[in-house]
Amino acid sequence: MDEPSPLADSFDDPRITAQFYRRLPDPSGDLVVVGVVHDHPASIARVERVLERIDPATLALELPPVALPLYRIYGRTGDADESTPPRFGGEMSAAIRAASDAEAVGIDAPNWSFLRRLVTRLVADRVSPATARRVLSSVGNATRDALTYRIAATLTHATSMTVVPGDAVEYDVDHENSPDRQAAHERAHVAGVQALLGSVDTDGTTLAYRDETRERCMIERLEEIRSEPGTAVAVVGVDHLDRLAAALAE
Repeated sequence: MDEPSPLADSFDDPRITAQFYRRLPDPSGDLVVVGVVHDHPASIARVERVLERIDPATLALELPPVALPLYRIYGRTGDADESTPPRFGGEMSAAIRAASDAEAVGIDAPNWSFLRRLVTRLVADRVSPATARRVLSSVGNATRDALTYRIAATLTHATSMTVVPGDAVEYDVDHENSPDRQAAHERAHVAGVQALLGSVDTDGTTLAYRDETRERCMIERLEEIRSEPGTAVAVVGVDHLDRLAAALAE
């Protein structure tokens, strides 16, 4: 079973609570799963504080493996003052910087395991051609996005420019606000998003096929990582946290 309270309580930080943290013990080594809101100051701080306390052998990130090189660059090229988060890459580059000695791995789609599992499910469910086209189109868009990150990493490495695909999410709070202010804003944001998603029936939709398959692949990868010696820390979107933790705890 997961044991969220002891470590979360020991931080005495309102940004680190059981809502965003799971500890999954294993004979080989513990797996700590940290839930985040993309680019949110509270999430960035939470990742940094947890990784200051834990020295993981492996850092598993909800990133496609092909995007990982760019976030490594962002983690290395942040401000020299480590009290300031890296300029780019949000919580993922902050995690890489905070756990610089860990082996960083990307556990998210797209990858071959994800594509194989997705196609198998579509065939087994005998989905309509229209649904199959929508699902594969969404995967194609995600693949193009991932390749964009790889190209950006190559350009950033080869030139003096820092290439940043897409825009960072902006909130009415920043890293200079107090931990209490950051935590309250993040909780309100998560509650609002969950209420919105709860009003939408996604069963059997394009989004459900894609995201359920993504989560299954992330679970399998985290099971592999947890079986290896040493503690591992995974950083994933908070919307995945409960389902990943429940599956891994079984």
